[in-house]
Amino acid sequence: MDNIRNFCIIAHIDHGKSTLADRFLEITKTIDKRGMTHGQMLDTMDLEQERGITIKLTPVRMDWNGYILNLIDTPGHVDFAYEVSRSIAACEGAILVIDATQGIEAQTLANLYMAMEHNLKIIPVINKIDMPAAEPERIMMEIENALAIPKEEVIMVSAKTGQNVETVLQAVIDRIPSPNKAGMRTEQHIENDDEAKALVFDSIYDSYRGVVSYVRMVSGTFKRGDKLRFLNAKTDIEITEVGYFKPKYLTQPELKPGEVGYVVTGLKAVGEAGVGDTLWKGDRDHLDSVKALPGYKKVVPMVYAGIYCVEGDDFPLLRDSIEKLTLNDAALTYEPDQSQALGSGFRCGFLGLLHMDIVQERLEREYGLNLIMTAPSVSYLVKFKVGESKMVSSPAHMPDGSYTTAIAEPWIKMEIVSPKEVTGAIMKLVQARRGIYKNMTYIDLERVLMHFEMPLATVIIDFYDALKNVSSGYASMNYEFIDFRDEDLVKVDILVAGERVDGFSFMCHRSEAHNTGARLASKLKEVIPRAQFPISIQAAIGGKIIARETISGFRKDVTGYLYGGDVSRKNKLLDKQKKGKKRMKLMGNVELPQDAFQAILKKD
Repeated sequence: MDNIRNFCIIAHIDHGKSTLADRFLEITKTIDKRGMTHGQMLDTMDLEQERGITIKLTPVRMDWNGYILNLIDTPGHVDFAYEVSRSIAACEGAILVIDATQGIEAQTLANLYMAMEHNLKIIPVINKIDMPAAEPERIMMEIENALAIPKEEVIMVSAKTGQNVETVLQAVIDRIPSPNKAGMRTEQHIENDDEAKALVFDSIYDSYRGVVSYVRMVSGTFKRGDKLRFLNAKTDIEITEVGYFKPKYLTQPELKPGEVGYVVTGLKAVGEAGVGDTLWKGDRDHLDSVKALPGYKKVVPMVYAGIYCVEGDDFPLLRDSIEKLTLNDAALTYEPDQSQALGSGFRCGFLGLLHMDIVQERLEREYGLNLIMTAPSVSYLVKFKVGESKMVSSPAHMPDGSYTTAIAEPWIKMEIVSPKEVTGAIMKLVQARRGIYKNMTYIDLERVLMHFEMPLATVIIDFYDALKNVSSGYASMNYEFIDFRDEDLVKVDILVAGERVDGFSFMCHRSEAHNTGARLASKLKEVIPRAQFPISIQAAIGGKIIARETISGFRKDVTGYLYGGDVSRKNKLLDKQKKGKKRMKLMGNVELPQDAFQAILKKD
């Protein structure tokens, strides 16, 4: 165990950590150079390659200079912070990558604080020193001033060219403690050699093998044929295969203490191998006294949206697909939902808009589904007059106001790192969304760190894009949940041709209801196709209409062939057309395309 080093790479998005991981694989000869057919070898999903971002954590085992280096590559976007938390729970150290052209970003701080909470040894690395705009000396001072890490510990590298990358690998060996020296937590220590424990930090569903659990061995050994138990799920399994990541599966006789590997469980029910659970082997007579390992903190989804099939017959496939996806994505939650306009579907919980977008694309690509997703919303705490309270994640399920005393919405703590020149524009943007300024500190002479408190509902839709616009792309943000606060909130319903569409209903502050309702009605007017009859689009609070738009119907020139004669002939034809339009309006159906449900996501 003394020659094992378990570490992860944490960074803000696009700071080059996946490229650094590629150099590690190349230097340690884990992957032959001819086998490196593309960049970001640990980003195995098509979406990751196309977007240039890491979505899913990926472990790999490297052998170098007599040491076993277990690396877990992590995502950098704020929406996938839960993936970072899982990686950190399985490691003793972390490489913190900072772009030499960008400096410290908001997500850099968030990931660093998370690693420090777990007492991980931090190795700071300044990347992209080969870039013309690189300022490594300035970034080094930033690290020392803002992160309180001595500049002597900073390693300057170019992951693209490989410069100084071997120095980072040697620092991993020299600075990060082995699992043995890091010290097992007392509640994890096992006196009996017959017992074994491992932390499940990820799981995937393989259509041929069933559930494959990614584990960090804490004590004891696992081998094929062992009978194990998931302590929290109380599920019993028999191992059919164990091995390492190279980065593909490499079968091994056994997994030893301190190692990172995989266990093929053979499970077919996707809910039986929860991430964060403990795999245990030992004397079943003492099962009641066995304690599970403390896993990472489970993150609660903050954004909710409805997912429905365009074709109603695809609902069973959608149900099976979401069940499988939840095993690969521990932060995705779902429950059955029914909409009058959209039929049967699911109300799903996500960590943010990017997370929601990725889930939709994965469902459509991997399972061949054609989906409609409703506008995102947050979860509200509704307080009733009888003294009870209830969490409501869908505006369509919001109870009547006569039964409630208050509605509380989630508030977040927002951290924004930006150039000092745009602080005024950022404060104006935040205050326009009911944000509260808290304080501001200077990272260096040119950049500031601002703290705000904001309602989450005003952030999830387009705040990130607006922040990039006002800062010319230089600002970065990170946020975390604080608490629920009572606000003057109202439910706004959207009626299309007199029929309420659940998917368009939304919650907002009373002061914003009219403008938001008018904006959405105007957007829907642009994307809903015209019909043979006029279509009304109305925004309403209860029975009060607060905004309206009308899509005019197609109209045939029924009097065009007339030439002279009495005007009564013309009026008779127009009256006949009017009656036909009225009858059509009563019987016609309004087609709602996917664009209509995305209209609420964008502000003018």
